[in-house]
Amino acid sequence: MISKETSRRITSFRDERDWRQFHNPKDLAISVALEAAELLECFQWSGEATDVPERRAAVAEEVADVMIYCELLCDRLGLEADDIVAAKLAQNEKKYPVAKAKGNKKKYTEL
Repeated sequence: MISKETSRRITSFRDERDWRQFHNPKDLAISVALEAAELLECFQWSGEATDVPERRAAVAEEVADVMIYCELLCDRLGLEADDIVAAKLAQNEKKYPVAKAKGNKKKYTEL
């Protein structure tokens, strides 16, 4: 997760440039999706390789971009990342009980 200090640095970076005015939820959500697509590009044409160690730096950069935009979206919507992730994990724990899901890649509706 992003620390409080890193979160503050992200919003300070934005605020020092007066960019909050451009950061509405729709455009931030679009930015998350665009950065996620750039992350996918790191794996594009990698054949059967599921890990691309030679592209690790590019992967890290794109993951950082996704996380930054997610943090900005949370800030804009007044959401606490820790709280919403904890709530989602609690939901997932119910959907995917260890006894049924361990070692299984099926969706919860198929367990």
